[in-house]
Amino acid sequence: MSKTLFFLLSLLIAVMHCRATRRNNEEVQTETLNLKAKHFNPQVPPLRTLSSSKRFEGSSEFVKLKYHMGPVLSSPINIYLIWYGKWPQSQKLLIKDFLLSISSTAAPSPSVADWWRTVSLYTDQTGANISRSVSIAGEYADLRYSHGTHLTRLSVQEVIASAVQAKPFPVDHRNGIYLILTSEDVTMEEFCRAVCGFHYFTFPSKVGYTLPYAWVGNSGKQCPEVCAYPFAVPGYMGGGGPGHLAPPNADVGVDGMVSVIGHELAELSSNPLVNAWYAGEDPTAPTEIGDLCEGLYGTGGGGGYIGSVMKDGRGRTFNLNGRNGRKFLVQWIWSPVLKACAGPNALD
Repeated sequence: MSKTLFFLLSLLIAVMHCRATRRNNEEVQTETLNLKAKHFNPQVPPLRTLSSSKRFEGSSEFVKLKYHMGPVLSSPINIYLIWYGKWPQSQKLLIKDFLLSISSTAAPSPSVADWWRTVSLYTDQTGANISRSVSIAGEYADLRYSHGTHLTRLSVQEVIASAVQAKPFPVDHRNGIYLILTSEDVTMEEFCRAVCGFHYFTFPSKVGYTLPYAWVGNSGKQCPEVCAYPFAVPGYMGGGGPGHLAPPNADVGVDGMVSVIGHELAELSSNPLVNAWYAGEDPTAPTEIGDLCEGLYGTGGGGGYIGSVMKDGRGRTFNLNGRNGRKFLVQWIWSPVLKACAGPNALD
C-alpha cells in the first residue's frame, strides 16, 4: 500500500504524556544495559506537504480499525530477500540484523522482539495470532539491474518473478514474504514523492502466483529528508531550529530504511491480501496499523515531538535494541489491545 510519508506531526493529537512512576516517593527510571544511554524527547519540525495525513495518536474514538475477515500471517514467517542493485555487505548485514532481531531473545529490552509483540496481538477469524517466528529463508542478488534502474509497481513484480523462475526461491504461499530492497541508485514510481515503501500481493499474470510482497528503497542519495527523516531534514529547516538526529548505525539511508521495513512488515503480516486489518472503507487506500502511528517513536509523541527515545554515548538516537549489539529507531505500531500507538520503550 502507498504510505503517507510527510510528517504532519503538528496535527497529531498528543495524548501519550510522559509520566514517571513513583514508588516510596522516589522516581523509578527506565532500565537499560547501556549505562550511557539517556532519554530525551526531541522536537523535530514537521515536514511541509500538500498531501493529507492519515496518522493518528490517541484513543479509538478517532480510529475505526476493523477486521475484514481475511487472513493474517499466523504461521512461522519466511522472508525471501531480493537485493536489487549493488549493495555493500555492511548495509546488508545491518538490515539482516534488524530482521533477525524480530525473533531474537538475546537483545536487552526494549528490543525489536518486544516491538513485534504488538504486531503479534492481531489475530484472524480463528483466533490465531500473527506469528512471532520470523526468519530469513533465502536471499537473491540482482546485481545486473535485470529490469532497469527505474521500477514501477508492476515491474517490481517482474523482479520477484525473475527470482522465483531462477529457482533460488520456492513458491511459498503459506509462509512467505518476498521483500524487495532497491539500492540508492534505483528509482521507483512515486518514490520520494508519495511512497518510501509499499506492500501488496503479486498477480498470477505477472508472477504465476499470488504472493505477499513488500518493497522498500534506499533513499540515502535521493530523498533522505523525506524517507530517512528525522535523520535528515529538508534545507528549508536549516538554521535556527531543531536539526536532524544522529542515526544509530551511522548510515542515514539504511537506518531510515529500517523503520520503513518494520512499518511494511507489520502491515503485510496483518493485512497480506488487503482484506484483514485496516481502517477506512476503501481497500485500495487503507489506513493500516503502521500508518496510524507514523512518525511516533516514544511516549509523549505528537505536536512536533517524536516521543521519548534514547541517545547513546556517541549521541546516536535509538529506541530499540537488536542482535549483535545493534540499535534501531523504529516507529510505533497501533495496539488492538490498548487502542493506541504502542512500543516497548514506553515510559508509562
